[in-house]
Amino acid sequence: MRVAMIGTGYVGLVSGACFADFGHHVTCVDKDAGKIEQLRSGGVPIYEPGLDLLIERNVREGRLDFDTELTTAVRDADVVFIAVGTPSRRGDGHADLSYVYAAAEEIAAAMDGFTVVVTKSTVPVGTGDEVEAVIRKARPGADFAVVSNPEFLREGAAIEDFKRPDRVVVGVESAPARDVMRELYRPLFLNETPILFTERRTSELIKYAANAFLAMKITFINEIADLCEATGANVQQVAKGIGLDNRIGQKFLHAGPGYGGSCFPKDTLALSRTAQEYEKPLRLVETVVEVNDARKASMADKIISAAGGSLEGKTVAVLGLTFKPNTDDMREAPSLEIIPALQRAGAKVRAFDPAGAFEAEKLLTDVEFVTGPYQCAEGADLLAIITEWNEFRALDLERVRDSLKAPIIVDLRNIYDVEDMAQRGFTYVSVGR
Repeated sequence: MRVAMIGTGYVGLVSGACFADFGHHVTCVDKDAGKIEQLRSGGVPIYEPGLDLLIERNVREGRLDFDTELTTAVRDADVVFIAVGTPSRRGDGHADLSYVYAAAEEIAAAMDGFTVVVTKSTVPVGTGDEVEAVIRKARPGADFAVVSNPEFLREGAAIEDFKRPDRVVVGVESAPARDVMRELYRPLFLNETPILFTERRTSELIKYAANAFLAMKITFINEIADLCEATGANVQQVAKGIGLDNRIGQKFLHAGPGYGGSCFPKDTLALSRTAQEYEKPLRLVETVVEVNDARKASMADKIISAAGGSLEGKTVAVLGLTFKPNTDDMREAPSLEIIPALQRAGAKVRAFDPAGAFEAEKLLTDVEFVTGPYQCAEGADLLAIITEWNEFRALDLERVRDSLKAPIIVDLRNIYDVEDMAQRGFTYVSVGR
């Protein structure tokens, strides 16, 4: 099949490359000429393990190409995906759908023959109806169908998630569109992947409900962590104890500085706004948003407390800036709240992140970015671990201790053992233990 992917952000680029690897011919389209030139030259504008090799292979074998103009790609396509950004709208928290509707108008002008238009972007319930109306207004006689096909990709594991997903959700309103989507995902049918066909609005809501539920699990265990600290319990053991119940499960029960990234913050906010519009407020989701925002600020207080209550004139070494490991994504990262709070408290901040420094430099000021963890620790008054990159899990702790002015580590991801760190001579502060 021939596929046009409108948008080469995280979702569009990963999805386009994976569809090409399934054997389809995919053209990824983006208005950013610099990004398209980079892709044509063999570069990849985002950090995702394995994506560079996947793109290189499919470009070489003629199944994947890139363009700044969508006309030819859409005209020749059986399926056109809309994979543009839907950021939170300033002022009210609703999803900004302007890019989605603009893409729909351009697709309408270029379609030729029966075309399945798929919203891959995360969009509020009812958006598919609006996309259909936009296209129908522009091309009253066009033969097309609008489908919802939300993504469930985890940054850092996106290729595996696409090729071996827990499920694929497809919202369709017509049999011909259903047949096209079934053929598109035929390689996953062969792997016996659960593929759930629903009505379009149901599909749209599944995406938001899933992200809100996961965000709620994270926020729940973070609040339990605070209770553990107050009572002398261990949140990791609590999480294991409840996670072994298969009704709860062990995933997303890791206490830390709060969730961030491109999905959970904006999706929980957008879902709560949608619910308010329908006069069916989601009080749990609204509380999750509030608690998570406060959580990030409280982590700065934890670091200040570990320093004796004052950071005036002190240097804090920060390991990890991105919202999670194995990505360069800085969107809504806890570090963006924590570091400015440390600076307001009088600290000088030195930071290292294996992949996120380039993006972090655009968002943080007066931070000294260095090229390794030991350089980061050298001469600092204390060290804070904000993101749990694998290379931070096996640091030479004696070298770290000798590099610091005082052997203080604040570990916001609980990657080291409390007793072991004490035996090594550290003042070690973690979360919920």
